Amino acid sequence: MQFFRIRLILALVVGITLVSVASTYFEALARKHVLRQELERRTAWLSTSLQSDMEKTVARGRNAEIAAEVARLRSQDEALGLAVYNMQGGLVAEADPAGVFAELPHGPLNKAIQQGVNSAVFGHKDDQQWLEEAIPLHDGGRVSGALVILEDARYIRAEGIAVWRQSFWRIAAFVLLIVGVTLLMVRWFLMRPMKRVADRLRRLRIGDTADVADASIEKLSLFTPLAREVETMAESLIEARAAARTEARLREAGEHQWTAERLAVHIRERFGSSRLFVLSNREPYMHVLQGRETVCMVPPSGLVTAIEPVLLACNGVWVAHGSGSEDALNVDEFDRLRVPPDDPRYSLRRVWLSSEEESGYYDGFANEGLWPLCHIAHTRPIFRASDWECYQRVNEKFATALLREMEGSANPIVFVQDYHFALVPRLIKAARPAARVAIFWHIPWPNPEAFGICPWQAKLLDGLLGADLIGFHIPLHCNNFLSTVDRVLESRTDREHMTVRRDGHTSSVRPYPVSVAFDGSKPERRTPRLSREELLKKFGLHCETLIVGVDRMDYTKGIVERLMAVEKLLEEHPFYLERLTLAQIAAPSRSRIPSYVNLRRHVEETVERINQRYQTTLWKPILLIERQCSHADVDLWYRAAAVCLVTSLHDGMNLVAKEYVVARDDEDGVLVLSKFTGAATELLDALVVNPYDTEGVAEAIHQGLEMDRSERLMRMQRMRHYVMDHNIYRWAASILGDLHELRLESPAAADLGHAQPASVSPAEVVDRKLA
Repeated sequence: MQFFRIRLILALVVGITLVSVASTYFEALARKHVLRQELERRTAWLSTSLQSDMEKTVARGRNAEIAAEVARLRSQDEALGLAVYNMQGGLVAEADPAGVFAELPHGPLNKAIQQGVNSAVFGHKDDQQWLEEAIPLHDGGRVSGALVILEDARYIRAEGIAVWRQSFWRIAAFVLLIVGVTLLMVRWFLMRPMKRVADRLRRLRIGDTADVADASIEKLSLFTPLAREVETMAESLIEARAAARTEARLREAGEHQWTAERLAVHIRERFGSSRLFVLSNREPYMHVLQGRETVCMVPPSGLVTAIEPVLLACNGVWVAHGSGSEDALNVDEFDRLRVPPDDPRYSLRRVWLSSEEESGYYDGFANEGLWPLCHIAHTRPIFRASDWECYQRVNEKFATALLREMEGSANPIVFVQDYHFALVPRLIKAARPAARVAIFWHIPWPNPEAFGICPWQAKLLDGLLGADLIGFHIPLHCNNFLSTVDRVLESRTDREHMTVRRDGHTSSVRPYPVSVAFDGSKPERRTPRLSREELLKKFGLHCETLIVGVDRMDYTKGIVERLMAVEKLLEEHPFYLERLTLAQIAAPSRSRIPSYVNLRRHVEETVERINQRYQTTLWKPILLIERQCSHADVDLWYRAAAVCLVTSLHDGMNLVAKEYVVARDDEDGVLVLSKFTGAATELLDALVVNPYDTEGVAEAIHQGLEMDRSERLMRMQRMRHYVMDHNIYRWAASILGDLHELRLESPAAADLGHAQPASVSPAEVVDRKLA
C-alpha cells in the first residue's frame, strides 16, 4: 500500500510538472512575441517621425551638422542608439552608448540602402539585447543613405524570466494541492471500499458470514463491475460452504436430500457429454426497458429454478419465445446469447413470433382452448380452425429452431415443457430418432369424455406420443391420458408398466409432482420479517388476524368462491368482524382474453360488495392487490399470515401451497387447500376442502384460526419436511434420470424409416413429417 502511494505521488508530480512546464513555455513564448511586436511598432513609429528631419540634415551634406543632429536626438531617449550611414555603407555619425554598432550585421542596412525599404532585426551580445531598425534616407527621390535606430530589448528577457518565476510557484502549489486532493480521494473512494471488500472476503474465508452487507454494490457504486463480481463470488462462496455443510450433515444422517449441486453432478455423471435442450414458451432471462436503461430480469417461474442447474452443468441450450421488449437487441446474428449474464454457462436461443402467431397460438388455442379444456373449471373451451393453424405453425417454428441448435450434438436430450408444444415431440423424434425426448404436461389431463371436446385430439395425442417419456403431476392425470389414448388412437396400452406402443415407438407415462426450491443448504437471506401492522399500514388498514391468497387472476383459482367463503365466515362468526382481513394478491393475467376480463370484473364487484357490507374507517375484510408482486414481496405476506387459502377449482399442482410452507421458517401457520389440486395428494397435513362448498371452506378457515399452536407447529413441520425432501431438484433428477434409463429402439433401425439426404434442412424434415 505504501509503495502504491509513493508511485502515485511520483506519477502525479511528474505529470503535473511536465504539463505545467509545457504550458509555461508556450505562455512565455507568446508573451515574448507580443512584446517584440509592440517594440517593433514603437520603433517603426519613431523612425517615421525622425526620417524627414534627418533627410534634410543629410541633404545639406555637412558631417558636423549630421553628428550634432544625431547627438541631439539620442539625448532625448537614453535607451536609444542612432547612426547615419552613406550610400556606400560607411558610418557618417553615431550616438552609441553601448558600443554595439561595430557588431551590427549589415543585412538590414544593405536592404534599406539597396531596396529603399525599412528593415528590422533583433540582435544580442553578452547581456545586451536590441532591436535594429534601418530606414532609408532620400534626397530628391533617390536613396542617399540610411538611418539606423537601436532600441533596448533587454526588458523582453526580463519579462520572460518573470513568467517562469511565477510559474514555478504556481506549479509547486498545483502539485501540492492536486497530490493532496488525490490522496484524499484515493483514501475515501478507493482504499476504504477496497478495504471493506478485502475484509468481507477475509471473513468469508474464515467462515464468518455475519454482516456481509458492508461491501454491497450500493457502497461500491463507482466500481459497479468489480462490485458485482465480488457479490457473485461472495454468494458462490457462501452457497458452496452451506452446500458442503449440508452434504456432510446428510451423509452423517444417511439422508439423500436433493440440492442444486447434487442435481448438477447427477446429470453430468449420467449424460456425460450429451447436451440438454430445453424448450418452453417462457424464457429464463428477458431484456426489458426500465426508464432509459435496459435490464436483464428473471421472470417469476419455478421452471427456471428446476432446469437451470442442469443446463449449467452440461452447457445446454434453452429455446424459448423472446417476449422481452429489448430481447431482439441483445442477441447475436443467430438469435443466441449466453446466460446467466454474470456467469455465462449455457445458451439461450430466442424464437420470434408475430402478433398474429402469438394471438392465435398462445391466447387462442393454448389458453382459450386447451387451458379450460384440461382444467374443467366450467368455462367453455373455444376452438377455432385459425387458432389450430397458428398452433401448428408455431410448433413447427420452435421445432425447426430446436433442430438447428441440435446440429452436431451426439445423443441429445430434449426436455419439452407444457401444453404449448404438444406437437413438438413427434417432430423432433422424426428428425432425430436417436434423441431422448421428454415432455412434461404442467396442467391437469382430463378424462377422455372431456378431452374429446377438442376437434384435433388425435393429432395432439400423436404429437405427444413422439416423446420417449411423458410426465404429469399425479397418477390420476397419467391414467386419464392412457384412457384417452385408448379411446382415440390405434395403439397398445400397457397399464401395468404405464406405456403406450404406437407405430413401433414406445412412450412411457409417469407421475412427477413438481415442487419448489427448498434444499436447506442455502442460508436464509430474506428481508426482515414484517408484521401484519407494517404490511397493512401502507393501505391505511388495521386488523388482528391476517389471511392471504396468492394467485394469478384466473378462473381456475377459485378467487370468487374464496371471497364468498370469507363472507360466510364473517356471517357465521361475527367475532372476526373488524379483526380479520383477507389480503388477496391477484396478478393480472391474459388480459386480452374476454373470459379473463369478465373474471376480473366479477372479482372486483364481489370485493366491493363485501367491503361495503362490513368495512369501517380503519378496517375492511378484503384487501385486493391487483399487481405482479415479486417473490420477496409475496414472501412477506406469507410469513405474516396466520392462514393461507389455496382454493383452486382445478389445478395441476399449485405451487402457492408449497411456497407458503417453505416461507414459514417459524414453522407456524395453517394451509387451507383445495382437494382439486395436485398438492393435496402430498401435503396431507393441510386442511383439505372442497372449494365449491362455501360453508365448508368457511368452517375450515375457522378451524385453522382456532387450532391449538402445538398442532399448527406439528402440521407445518411435517409439511416442511416433505417439501424439503420432495423439492424441485428431486423432480428434475427423477424425470431426467428416468429418461436416461429408458431403453430406446436402435437409432440406426429407427433412422431407416426417416432417412433424409444430407442437404435436407431441419425445416424440411418438419414440413415432410407434417405432410
